[in-house]
Amino acid sequence: MAKLEQRNPTTLPGFPVLAESEGPALLAECAATYAGLAGWKRRATRIRQGILRGAGLKRLPDKCPLSPIVHSRRKYEGYSVENVAFESLPGFFVTGSLYRPLRARKPPAGVLCPHGHCAVGRLDPDLQALHARIARMGAVAFAYDMVGYNDSTQTTHADPNAVSIQLWNSIRALDFLLEVCGCDPDRIGVTGASGGGTQTFLLTAVDSRVTCSAPVVMVSAHFFGGCKCESGKPIHKDPPTNNAEIAALAAPRPQLLVSCGGDWTKNTPNVEAPHIRSVYRLYGCEDALEHAHFPLEQHDYGPNKWQAVYEFFARRLGLNRDATIEQGGTTVPEQVTIEDGAMLKVWTDAHPRPGDALQGTEQIARALFGA
Repeated sequence: MAKLEQRNPTTLPGFPVLAESEGPALLAECAATYAGLAGWKRRATRIRQGILRGAGLKRLPDKCPLSPIVHSRRKYEGYSVENVAFESLPGFFVTGSLYRPLRARKPPAGVLCPHGHCAVGRLDPDLQALHARIARMGAVAFAYDMVGYNDSTQTTHADPNAVSIQLWNSIRALDFLLEVCGCDPDRIGVTGASGGGTQTFLLTAVDSRVTCSAPVVMVSAHFFGGCKCESGKPIHKDPPTNNAEIAALAAPRPQLLVSCGGDWTKNTPNVEAPHIRSVYRLYGCEDALEHAHFPLEQHDYGPNKWQAVYEFFARRLGLNRDATIEQGGTTVPEQVTIEDGAMLKVWTDAHPRPGDALQGTEQIARALFGA
């Protein structure tokens, strides 16, 4: 384990990354720390505990009432959109866009959609289309802001506790889908790209209520994320681990890895996916791990990646795939409406953020950590 300790980056400052060539050796050293399913389960427990301990969440905060704020419903072809806020901590609000199917099985499936570091976050037209199409397929989709993005301005994205806040927000967003939206607890998915991919596999690792997950262009053995919201806390250090091994904590639940040739996931077919599949093999469910690789594509959540995720969720969540495609198999853009960013604002003159909301790192840290 000495080599593993030495290789593992120490997070901030500088967000160090390992040499690409070190990925296979790092995973081999991880695999050498356990034998068989019982050994993996023990290591998985340690990794899960290490994530929470490193994030300062060894003792999770008490869950306050969500006190949801839902307003400005718009109806489109097959789905609706609402602007949403709820309290993940007393005085701290998760903000986002709620996409509901107009026709769906009861209770509906639910899909959390954390976004990455694109400039406008959930307002991005491509992401709006993704969320709307998931709703048209029959699932409630909740797209929520990263800390410091759009309506989430109670602290900045440079907050030193960003990864801790966002992980807790994701846990409470799952509560929101189940308790407020009435989603089926047996059909809960999560998907996001880049930094949203990090949120996807971290939530899946620590919360067993996620029933299937699709992290996009983020699962890597040698890259730990270049932001405080991904590697700004020692979540990889005790025990020493990496994002590929964290993604393996999804087993035996269905998971789709999406990778491409234009970023740090270019080696996923030969490095990360085989390692993660070996964990699924311990459970006797290799088929529960799926992989879509696009060697000529770049670091994004583009159309081919959407299609792979739509098909995965259709199979795993029992959704209506035909709702998003025409006969030839091509997604029809006209089936969804791209809204102006102003329409998606949660805090408006008519719906202001409560005046007693927490503000700044210190106040939020006290609420989150009990400090």
